[in-house]
Amino acid sequence: MSYHIVSIDAPECSLSCKDGQLTCSSAEGERRLPLEDVAAIVITSFSASIHSKLLLEAAKCGVGLVICENFKPASLVLPANRSTDTALTRAQAYIPAQLRNRLWRKTVDAKCLNQYSLAAELAPGDERLGRFEKLARGHGISKEAECAKLFWRIYADHVAETDDFRRERKGDGPNPLLNYGYAVLLSTVLQNLFAVGLDPTFGIFHATREQSTPLAYDLMEPFRPCVDYRVAKWLLDHPGEENPQVTKEFRRWVTGFPLETVDWFDLTLDVRGVIEGVIRSFRVAVTSGQSGPYRPWTRTTTKWAG
Repeated sequence: MSYHIVSIDAPECSLSCKDGQLTCSSAEGERRLPLEDVAAIVITSFSASIHSKLLLEAAKCGVGLVICENFKPASLVLPANRSTDTALTRAQAYIPAQLRNRLWRKTVDAKCLNQYSLAAELAPGDERLGRFEKLARGHGISKEAECAKLFWRIYADHVAETDDFRRERKGDGPNPLLNYGYAVLLSTVLQNLFAVGLDPTFGIFHATREQSTPLAYDLMEPFRPCVDYRVAKWLLDHPGEENPQVTKEFRRWVTGFPLETVDWFDLTLDVRGVIEGVIRSFRVAVTSGQSGPYRPWTRTTTKWAG
């Protein structure tokens, strides 16, 4: 059964296939994995050479290759007989409204609980936490907006340390750092969507626009606090910067969050592995027409990844 999503991130490496084995050769040596156990290969290496033998053997085994630039998927190489999964595409395109609402509600619930959990860790004595927890565990119509508003106020007071911080894509203060971190998160989600065969243009909430990937924006929501914490840790360790910049050191720091370990139900995985698991559960939910299999990530006992 094909189940591995293999990530190739060695700075310089050569990929081929020998005796049915996916072979990766780099300065650190040679590593092998049976190609029949691979579901997809995600290549984020900045300098990787791919032998045509691997492309042919991967096609025979139904393995897709996701080739990235700056961690964002730029090319998708699929076997001819897997270029379109009609049943899956149809299921995605025609998700019933009731199922769509249930999937989105589960996503929002997880995001709000994660925001509350992070706020409680950043500001354990804040008097607003009681109201925040009630909102996060409630079922109000404007729950997501109210939780976000409260979260960013607490974040501003205890991390940004300013009364006028607003979470805006083009804003100043911590905003450029958050934007970069979210871009890394988006790329990680996209890699896994392509790897399991989901089309990111069919979302459940975010609007569909030209060249947009609404499903990636939908499913990344509960993981945003992972980036928020990573940025908070950076700011708290580098006090006094009025308008912090995305430096080489910060990029190296923030891109490490997908490898931090967290709990997901009865498993302990790195964030990247949890993202893969969540996306696989979403795929099962869509193909089965039931919201039950979908298991968005909610922080439990694990410390925030920093």
